[in-house]
Amino acid sequence: MPYAASQSRYTEMQYKRAGKSGIKLPAISLGLWQNFGGNQPIENSRAMILKAFDLGINHFDLANNYGPPAGSAEETFGAVYKKDLTPYRDELLISTKAGYYMWEGPYGEWGSRKNLLSSLDRSLTRMGLEYVDIFYSHRPDPETPMEETMGALDHAVRQGKALYVGLSNYSAEQTLEAVAILMQLGTPCLIHQPNYSMLNRWIEDGLQDVLTEHGIGSIAYCPLGRGQLTNKYVDKIEAESKLSSSTMKPEAIAAQRVQKFRSLEAFAAGRGQTLSQLALSWALREGGVTSALIGVSRVSQIEENVKALEGAPLTKQEISEIDAIMHQIGDIPW
Repeated sequence: MPYAASQSRYTEMQYKRAGKSGIKLPAISLGLWQNFGGNQPIENSRAMILKAFDLGINHFDLANNYGPPAGSAEETFGAVYKKDLTPYRDELLISTKAGYYMWEGPYGEWGSRKNLLSSLDRSLTRMGLEYVDIFYSHRPDPETPMEETMGALDHAVRQGKALYVGLSNYSAEQTLEAVAILMQLGTPCLIHQPNYSMLNRWIEDGLQDVLTEHGIGSIAYCPLGRGQLTNKYVDKIEAESKLSSSTMKPEAIAAQRVQKFRSLEAFAAGRGQTLSQLALSWALREGGVTSALIGVSRVSQIEENVKALEGAPLTKQEISEIDAIMHQIGDIPW
């Protein structure tokens, strides 16, 4: 049967304005960084995309290099869009990025005008779109002048191939420079996408102040610490700590670290939440971010993450207790 979106898709999801713009983002957005590439069954990817939309997640975040292989996540999304979501285009926020390696030669990555605009054309072709809602510079280029990179973003908007522009992985100082140039060009920065979680709070050291001052929204990627802030990870590190030959880094399975994660898990349970739900509540707390960008591998994870919005807002006391638990826990990849 043809797909028909849930009639209740906007009744439960929370939406928050991105800075001083006219755009509102869902509190939870869906990232297609992993598990949506050509190496995954398209029916599973389709089920996750459509379930997200049925739950009010109308923002789908992509990049030219998402897969694997690179580019295939956009192709997957394009196939689902063509089959199911075309009638809902005006309800959707679709974003993509350019800046990481995509093709051979000197113009296959980074922030030149040549790379960014060529990449955007390729992304639009893969997704079957006339435009994206947000086009990001995925990372700052240490060699290309900032004026050229920002000029390319501005040009994409003037071409009608993007409605808004954003930055990702830019420091506070780099963001200030980029924002000033974009303002001069007449295409203000809508949003910044940083890595941010309980385990990685670098944006609190300057970047958040810049975004607030200039009325720019933020969307946190890896709010679950690349899976570390989930019950699955807590079980894994405890099991690994008992093995004589662990596949994880010794500092990741240290007894003290395992205990901190268990304490955090117990704190979440006391609030009636899973650890991942607590992590999302924390990222979305007052003074946090506009939207939390989740990565999933199955439909049930989307349902669990969205339920984080049912939890009571964290109190100042609870935030202090979390800070005490997280002290010196460290962000250590799997």
